[in-house]
Amino acid sequence: MNQDSKILLAGYTGLVGSAILRKLQAMEYSQIIRRDVQDIDFTRQADTEQFFAEEKPEYIFLAAAKVGGIVANASFPAEFIRDNLMIQSNIIDAAYKNGCKKLLFLGSSCIYPKFAPQPMPESCLLTGILEPTNEWYAIAKIAGLKMVQAYRRQYGFSGISLMPTNLYGYNDNFNLRSSHVLPALIRKFHEAKCNDSQSVTLWGSGNPRREFLFVDDLADAAVYLMNNYDGEEIVNVGVGKDITILELAEKIAAIVGCKAKIEFDSSQPDGTPQKLLDVTFLSKLGWQAKTSLDEGLRKTYKWYCEHEAELLNKEKF
Repeated sequence: MNQDSKILLAGYTGLVGSAILRKLQAMEYSQIIRRDVQDIDFTRQADTEQFFAEEKPEYIFLAAAKVGGIVANASFPAEFIRDNLMIQSNIIDAAYKNGCKKLLFLGSSCIYPKFAPQPMPESCLLTGILEPTNEWYAIAKIAGLKMVQAYRRQYGFSGISLMPTNLYGYNDNFNLRSSHVLPALIRKFHEAKCNDSQSVTLWGSGNPRREFLFVDDLADAAVYLMNNYDGEEIVNVGVGKDITILELAEKIAAIVGCKAKIEFDSSQPDGTPQKLLDVTFLSKLGWQAKTSLDEGLRKTYKWYCEHEAELLNKEKF
């Protein structure tokens, strides 16, 4: 990408999109086209095609998606598969038809089988059953990366797909009804500290292992790969290390300063036993994560404290 290339950032207000926006601005790209749900409904094909015909973006970061944790996936399976299929299909097709030079599609590590080998290589895709608690989202994302590959094979369209591990950081979703585990833990321990609670109850057993990547590191990887990689093979983006949910909870409690006892409700689901990405391919491409989990957690908690009132106010509406 040149400094004056027309770059579309679809989904710029979310966790991932806002991080990519910060990265592009820091690198002084001058023509960033920002669009999100309040600007254009990418689930509508006619609206999407009209937008592309008018704007003609040269490069696209496809970060627009409907996302959420176990509760959200279980509560809204139709929306998770429908909205994501429509958003990505409309954007990928319109990008090809309007001469886009390159598109970057953001998937998710949940595309891999529930009992995939650990760490999970890109080659384990479609080799087993998915985790039932998020299969609707996963199927949509698999369809998206396969669409990118199909357009490359049939039309020569330059599209790449990144599979990030669990993300966290600035501008995360801390709503307990729809958040992922890490921001949910930050909020739970923060509120427990403020309320002087004696205990905090968390879902599951605490035994599942998860890998966490600071979202600004993902943004760095996305821009790096947009500029340095152009292949059909999907690329895992992670840190190559994981941690149990109990260990994560203990880290967050310490950073927050919460002394409450940690308890687990084993009647609630654990989800996939382990999710650790094999990042060998990414390392060979010349990129690795820079932010440690402890540093990322401190930065995220500081951001949450600074924006708590604003976040709570949004939940009222």
